[in-house]
Amino acid sequence: MLRFKKENPHLNLRIVNFKINKGKRWGMYYGFKYAKGNIIIQVDSDSYPAKSSLKKIVAPFIDENVGATVGHTIPSNKDKNTLTKMQMAYYFVSFRAMKAAESVFDTVFCCSGCFSAYRKSYVMPKLEEWVNEKFMGRNIIFGDDRALTNVIIRQKYKTVYVDEALAYTIVPDTFKKFIKQQIRWKKGWFINSIRILPFAIKNEKFIAFTYLIPQTIIALATPFIAFKALFINPLFLGISPWIYILGVYLISVMLYMHYLLYQEGERKYGKYIFLWSTLNLTLLSYIILYALYDLRNMSWGTR
Repeated sequence: MLRFKKENPHLNLRIVNFKINKGKRWGMYYGFKYAKGNIIIQVDSDSYPAKSSLKKIVAPFIDENVGATVGHTIPSNKDKNTLTKMQMAYYFVSFRAMKAAESVFDTVFCCSGCFSAYRKSYVMPKLEEWVNEKFMGRNIIFGDDRALTNVIIRQKYKTVYVDEALAYTIVPDTFKKFIKQQIRWKKGWFINSIRILPFAIKNEKFIAFTYLIPQTIIALATPFIAFKALFINPLFLGISPWIYILGVYLISVMLYMHYLLYQEGERKYGKYIFLWSTLNLTLLSYIILYALYDLRNMSWGTR
């Protein structure tokens, strides 16, 4: 960044270089404070947008009611190993199924840090409150994007998904990094979901009772449901676990069909939805329990 500024003296570029790492949230904070534009685009340190996507991600802001947008993210290292290929399938489901569904109601609950944009004037009144956000008396250093999206939603502005605005990100390529990332994501999801829930119940009842509340209940109950179906039922009650397993893979078939319908090119990664479902069935659904146990631990924990 410093070299780029030196090589381009004609650009009005301001670089904030912390003496001590203060974390992503503070980096975003100073970006909002110093940037002069009306629309602020933010990108994670391990992500980069496609050149043609900058205009696309800001296009919805022609509507004054739009407060934030999020683009579609693809793992740039998707071919590294099986784990990264599985994440390619997961990112598709996360964005082109989940965020696309939320965007139908102009209420995307997380404008992901990989590639998102905010209307500065809607963020600034809440910026200090957001950067100093606490949970259980401790400063929160994760879940920045969900928390900032909540800031927009609480002001009753729209948050929308722009599928044509592409970005690329480096996903964890080792299981250890992946698990640490998932734990951090689960913490951020839980804290921000329970914080936006009262607002949604009061102001967005349809979304709250048909989507947000069921999603939260299912996420918290799944580890117990899976344990009962896979272990308690066959070992103590004589009930086969195959009905539950087939149900899980039936959903995977539906997501696979969705992938084939909407993913132009690179369709070979669709089959990894089934591997992802297997991993979720056997391990990932239980991570939420550890994340809840470890909520007071505010370390980043990915690298």
